[in-house]
Amino acid sequence: MSKYRMDDGSIIDTERASGNWCEDSFWNGSNHISRATGGQWDHQRLYRSRKGRYYIEHTNNWEGSRNHVEWASREEAARWLLSQSHDLPEDLAELEAQIVE
Repeated sequence: MSKYRMDDGSIIDTERASGNWCEDSFWNGSNHISRATGGQWDHQRLYRSRKGRYYIEHTNNWEGSRNHVEWASREEAARWLLSQSHDLPEDLAELEAQIVE
């Protein structure tokens, strides 16, 4: 797990998150491909902080690359979860009707 400093001064400690969800992937015949990023090297994981805020951790398998996090709105978090074949947690469940057609 990792720690990050956000632009607003907040410190994110992924180990303290109250929830986290992995990206979905598929096998293209040669490699596992992230459904979140569309590539084999870039990856994402969604977290919910202890305060209920959502953020996405961006990681990369390239040596020397820098991992980072960014805040996600509730709608962005819900879209991310649904696109990765996850059920929505209780605090986002009401957004499903707005997002899914």
